Amino acid sequence: MAITGNQIRAARALVGMDQQALADKAKIGINTVRNMEGAGGERIRVRTDTLDAVTDALKVAGVVIIEEGTNDGGPGVRLINKGA
Repeated sequence: MAITGNQIRAARALVGMDQQALADKAKIGINTVRNMEGAGGERIRVRTDTLDAVTDALKVAGVVIIEEGTNDGGPGVRLINKGA
């Protein structure tokens, strides 16, 4: 899955999670989260298991990662409608 630093930052904002909380939930260092978000609009380049840990932690928190090309708006994030 291709994901950008901006998507991680936006996902955290949607669920009210700070960088340390994401690092703790993903079992990675906070500097890794900072570096990932520092990529801005560029695709993140990290180990697959690190990226999986971050995206899994965000999914558990209720975030869906929207990849580029899956809609007309480009890459993004949204909250899961858990009531549906």
